[in-house]
Amino acid sequence: MKKISFHPKLLDTLPGYDAGQFGRDLSAGLTVGVLALPLAMAFAIASGMSPTAGIWTAIVAGFLISALGGSRVQIGGPTGAFIPILYGIVVEYGVQNLLVATMLAGAMLVLMGVFRVGNVIRFIPKTVVIGFTNGIAVVIFLAQIKDFLGLRIEHLPGEFFGKVHALFTHLDTLDVPTLALSVASLAVLLSWNGVARRYPALGRVPGPLGVLVVATVANAILHLPVETIGSRFGGIPQEIPPLALPDLTLATLGKLISPALTIALLGAIESLLSARVADATIEDRHDPNQELIGQGIANLIVPLFGGFAATGAIARTATNVRTGGRTPVAGMLHAGVLLAIVLALAPFARHIPLATLSAIVVVVAVNMGEWHEFRGLGRFSVNYRTTLLSTFLVTVVFDLTLAVELGMVLASLFFIYRMSDLTRVEREPLPELTLLPHFLYPDGSPRVVAYALYGSLFFGAIHKLETLLDPAERHPEVVILDMLHLVNLDTTGLEGLESLCKNLHRKGCALLLCTLNPQPESLIRRSGFAEEVGVNNLCADMYAALARAKVLLPSFMDEDNL
Repeated sequence: MKKISFHPKLLDTLPGYDAGQFGRDLSAGLTVGVLALPLAMAFAIASGMSPTAGIWTAIVAGFLISALGGSRVQIGGPTGAFIPILYGIVVEYGVQNLLVATMLAGAMLVLMGVFRVGNVIRFIPKTVVIGFTNGIAVVIFLAQIKDFLGLRIEHLPGEFFGKVHALFTHLDTLDVPTLALSVASLAVLLSWNGVARRYPALGRVPGPLGVLVVATVANAILHLPVETIGSRFGGIPQEIPPLALPDLTLATLGKLISPALTIALLGAIESLLSARVADATIEDRHDPNQELIGQGIANLIVPLFGGFAATGAIARTATNVRTGGRTPVAGMLHAGVLLAIVLALAPFARHIPLATLSAIVVVVAVNMGEWHEFRGLGRFSVNYRTTLLSTFLVTVVFDLTLAVELGMVLASLFFIYRMSDLTRVEREPLPELTLLPHFLYPDGSPRVVAYALYGSLFFGAIHKLETLLDPAERHPEVVILDMLHLVNLDTTGLEGLESLCKNLHRKGCALLLCTLNPQPESLIRRSGFAEEVGVNNLCADMYAALARAKVLLPSFMDEDNL
């Protein structure tokens, strides 16, 4: 294991940092800060938390993720992907236990970084990532129907079927003013970019912030009959929250391990995906393990301020890059911008309509899904389609942890099947037999046969050795295995070779191995199988194996030749 190191990307960017770069980082920080404000509140409310919790999650976690992470441009904070997970935890365990689960997840993320699990996260197949991403988008969309339509549901269940049943049975409580404002907000959001192209001044204002300001001002003036942050949450305090440890009891700690693991897993996947996407745009390479450590520390600390789970946000990170952010300073400044907004403008937040925040989350859900992958499923194999659709459906109906576990199991099984299919054992012709009659029995059948092994001889392909010799045929006296094209051998494959060797010896046959690649040869020698098969029976190539066979044929039962 490599030496554990703690080296935030910020340290690499400080040498040579100048006023010009600070100006670009400041511009990016201002833009991302105003974009993060409505998203933080919307994601918090959708997760069953207060808008204040969302804002302080963006401030505290956003600062720490940038300052301590392994990416130059990562922007951290609450994200839409966490909504169904956090909402389910709040419904089942309560807000205080969500804070505890967040801290546990933070500790897990730190350990993942320390033990260099960041590189392993990259091995999660694309099918699994697409499946759970699209599934999360559907779950988020379903959860927003209540506030989008203004349905009078006191407690929306976290479980899929209970949620659908509650929404369907309460459709008669639809509030027309809320629906009208939701549709209007959605229309403005969807048309914002098009209008901004015609009026460049609008292009400097993020769509979510623009619609939030317009709806809030309209509600403050017209006193619309819709639910607001003030009516549901009592507004946003204009102060820094006091530090406080969440309540913790040993009775619930064990129950929170699984939710915490889900938070940590999703946080690791989303943050590293975001960092990898950003790398391609700035021609840099993030440190995945340092990124996990930074994410973990942020999630350990943010609950002390009443905040909840945070991770790298792909959309905000992309905005940071587009507006000139190139160092972690931009992310730290974005947190400062949010802090300044809260301290200066918190009283106005009480007029923000929840319908508008719901419309913002709906757009986020639609945009986060890779729906084009469904349209193109016909181009891919049954294995690809099965893994993606299974992960998607289990995410929607059950939960993300089960979906990822199922997706990984399916992807692994299909990979094993594919690798097994690629592993071949084929009879290899030996032209020399026609020139050496004593290599043949009197009836013309061969005393020496050779087989070529292709691919990987592992636990999923060991059955290929079982059909190597036909019992109905006269058995040879020497069997040569040409392993030139065998790139990998595991312990189960080695066990198969040992079994083959013993069976051949019982029949009075000798086994020769030739043209071994480094990995199979290393395992064969380290395991002691080389002595079992005979050190002299490990041959450099086929010609050496045939020469060894000539020695063995007259007296292959002579132990001195083995």
